[in-house]
Amino acid sequence: MSQKAMKLYDKNGHICLFLTGLVEGEAIPSNQLVIVDHGEAALFDPGGELTYTPLSIELSKHISIKSSLRYVFASHQDPDIITSLPRWLMHTDCQVVTSRLWARFLPHLVSEFVSGKMNKSLSHRMVELPDDGAQIPLGKSQIRAVPAHFLHSVGNFHFYDPVSKILFSGDVGAAMTPGWDHEPVQDMAKHIPLMEGFHKRYMASNKACQAWVNQVRKLDVEMMLPQHGKPFFGKDKIGQFLSWFEDLKCGVDLM
Repeated sequence: MSQKAMKLYDKNGHICLFLTGLVEGEAIPSNQLVIVDHGEAALFDPGGELTYTPLSIELSKHISIKSSLRYVFASHQDPDIITSLPRWLMHTDCQVVTSRLWARFLPHLVSEFVSGKMNKSLSHRMVELPDDGAQIPLGKSQIRAVPAHFLHSVGNFHFYDPVSKILFSGDVGAAMTPGWDHEPVQDMAKHIPLMEGFHKRYMASNKACQAWVNQVRKLDVEMMLPQHGKPFFGKDKIGQFLSWFEDLKCGVDLM
């Protein structure tokens, strides 16, 4: 069942919307985050073709997509992350923020845009992130790109909003909880089995997990939103997740 956008933060011209439950059927369900600061909007991991129409309809209830959407952020290159890119480039003036490792791959998704009837270059629509991250201006605030390399993708970033203290954590913290993704995690002991198999297979190694945890502990995070599954609200739940994740043996550790 589709869920409407949930407003997680709304103070002093800064708004954060959490969207989930927009896709039903065989496709992997995904979550989206939208941050608006003083009229400028950023959309995180907008998804693929299946997501575009319901997401754009729901988003248009809250912002003017054409005039307000400044950025589309892509944590990495997967189909459920960014294959709706042609639509966003066509119908908005947004720039695409992603790792510089994937900047040369994304034109494969928009061949008509770059080599067909439109014959345009993507270079002026791309913001390429260096490996050590960056600060991206949004309205009167900034979004911090936090390196998450080898945590499912060799060039991977998560995105932190210091105003709302929300961390959009991509596939880290992901779980399959269809129909309940709008409800935060209540019991970590029951939630860990829903995350464990995925994280053991898709995360490269414990060394990569620890490097990410060390970075996140330096941030003031009050909400963590993965791209799949339930969000983590409160420092207690986030701390429990970090403690589990930094000890996780995964990927090459298990070969």
